[in-house]
Amino acid sequence: MTTRSVSPATKVFREPAVEPRIRTPRRRRRTLPLRRLLAPYVFVLPFVLVFLAFSVYPLFFTLRLSFTDWHGSGAAHWIGLDNYRYLLTSSGFWSSLGNSGVLWLLIVPVQLVLAVLVAVLLNAIKRLRGFYRVAFVVPFVTPLVAVAQIWIVLFDQDNGAVNAMLGAVGLPPVGWLVTSGWAKPTLALLFLWKTTGFVVLIVLSGLQQIDRGLYEAASLDGAGRIRQLWTITVPLLRRSLMFSLVLQTLAVFQMFAEPYVVTKGGPYTSTTTAGLYLYNHITRADLGTGAANSFLLVIVVMAVSLLFVRLLRAED
Repeated sequence: MTTRSVSPATKVFREPAVEPRIRTPRRRRRTLPLRRLLAPYVFVLPFVLVFLAFSVYPLFFTLRLSFTDWHGSGAAHWIGLDNYRYLLTSSGFWSSLGNSGVLWLLIVPVQLVLAVLVAVLLNAIKRLRGFYRVAFVVPFVTPLVAVAQIWIVLFDQDNGAVNAMLGAVGLPPVGWLVTSGWAKPTLALLFLWKTTGFVVLIVLSGLQQIDRGLYEAASLDGAGRIRQLWTITVPLLRRSLMFSLVLQTLAVFQMFAEPYVVTKGGPYTSTTTAGLYLYNHITRADLGTGAANSFLLVIVVMAVSLLFVRLLRAED
């Protein structure tokens, strides 16, 4: 029996069999039903309608009204920029802005300093912390007209409790609400007493976000309480302070109820704020001038607020 030998050169090499690729069917893109696509817009629609009806439409209506002469009835007569020219050349308009500016200087810087100091103390107190927080918020939620009436009783020139205490120590009575020099500080004190608690809560919320390790490291380096307050607390509270600054600037320039109830804008228009001056146009049914006044007030407040924001961001 003979065997055939196959030389290596004559060997036949076969490639390994390749398994056929199985094509998997592509997943079809499922389309959501129409109601699921429209659901987010349906949920947002009530807010959009309310915003358009009570914010956007009145804004454009007031803007159009500021170029007209309208007294609440009949047709509005288009007069162009006459309302703005009248206000910009009116001594009453600039006087009201000046009064609001003086009140801002008496209120906002003092309020921010008080808010930081009180927030630091509240953050350090361990016992009865909730009680003190509520105590500072109570004036803010008290009705403004009630607070104004209390202020009238306290600071009455003849029968007020403050002048009674001054008389007890041999000091003469002061015309808190009837003299130009004391009317603004008295209103500023009312505003401080009522709204400082709200600013304290804003500052306190920012204070609780600061890492306590920073204070421990500073104390190890020999920094005292005042040094820590100035170099750690105040810089890290800058955003909370900026928010409070803008918010209180808006509140001061819109101040109306305090001078209206307490001083009626007097004496000698020394407490006629920008908000009260705007209200006087409405009581005279001079709605076109009042609309122009409101837009000028918005421009002034926005410019002041943006200036403060830019300054604080530059320091950041």
